[in-house]
Amino acid sequence: MQTQRYELVFEDGPEEGQDIVVVSVTEQEGPGGHPVYADETGIVRAEISDRGEVRVLPSGGGQEPAQRVRARALPS
Repeated sequence: MQTQRYELVFEDGPEEGQDIVVVSVTEQEGPGGHPVYADETGIVRAEISDRGEVRVLPSGGGQEPAQRVRARALPS
């Protein structure tokens, strides 16, 4: 069964702390063939594999995808 929601944990440097964004599954597939998840605004988009690997996808020009992101599954 596919996970419907994740928390994306964006980790900057140790002094920066963490930002957490909740994303939900969309109808789209990413370049790796895995489901794309997005936040309510559609700005934060990520492809998440069944092994929890995260690929942040740009949603507009000029964005630099985050490098250190992990996904935590949320209960349905």
